[in-house]
Amino acid sequence: MSSLTQTACNKIFGGWQKIFTHDSSETKCKMTFGIYLPPQADDECKVPVIYWLSGLTCTEQNFVTKAGAQRYAAQHGIAIVAPDTSPRGCNIEGEDESYDFGSGAGFYVDATQEKWKTNYRMYSYITKELPDIVNANFPVLADKQSIMGHSMGGHGALTLFLKNPGMYQSVSAFAPICNPVQCAWGQKALAGYLGEDKEAWMDSDSCCLVKNYSGPTSDILIDQGQDDNFLSQGQLLPDNFLAACNSNNVPVILRMQEGYDHSYFFIATFIGEHIAHHAKYLK
Repeated sequence: MSSLTQTACNKIFGGWQKIFTHDSSETKCKMTFGIYLPPQADDECKVPVIYWLSGLTCTEQNFVTKAGAQRYAAQHGIAIVAPDTSPRGCNIEGEDESYDFGSGAGFYVDATQEKWKTNYRMYSYITKELPDIVNANFPVLADKQSIMGHSMGGHGALTLFLKNPGMYQSVSAFAPICNPVQCAWGQKALAGYLGEDKEAWMDSDSCCLVKNYSGPTSDILIDQGQDDNFLSQGQLLPDNFLAACNSNNVPVILRMQEGYDHSYFFIATFIGEHIAHHAKYLK
């Protein structure tokens, strides 16, 4: 494992917002992540940690600078890790041609298609390499971690939680892509990274996964803006996830928020409630 390089450090709400880069063994390129360490975190006191997964086109900076999460993380004494959304600069033909595939759109899967499988390993990066780095270098509790995300990152948070029972104490999402096998974004990404066999896609679809989930349960919290244009376009499909959860008695709270769209204004409004939700399970 290569050493970390700190590229930014800012004091905020008594803690420290830091940005690091490192050479990734999973993605075979330089990766970047942000970590907020609350004032409670020091060599004498380890704190729980929440992993945040961002959406299409985002880097780690969107959450770090727009969500306003540090205030609430400081109040609850929780660290927050925000990685990038894909490998960058891998010189793969076509990786920068569209906003919804390739750079900025790793979809939190391990690609199996020849062109992408060497670098596009975001599932293994998020579930294995990044936690190992965080646990080894920062004062966090390895057995007290939760996960949340937005849009494509909401898809990632739900699927990673469901595929790894017990790894995360809780999960929440803002406007997640709930049923990617049934929407244009998901079909493009899953076909591109995993191939045309649709049976292989189901292991990366939260609706398919939750129907067979038998691990530890905590309330899954989802906020969805009613004025989200991607909701009306059929990209998100939260009702499908609600029905799938109910079919297997998995507890879920779906809150439809009047007037809110898909932006970070929406996230900033409710991020404090999401961090409080996770704190119930992390503390």
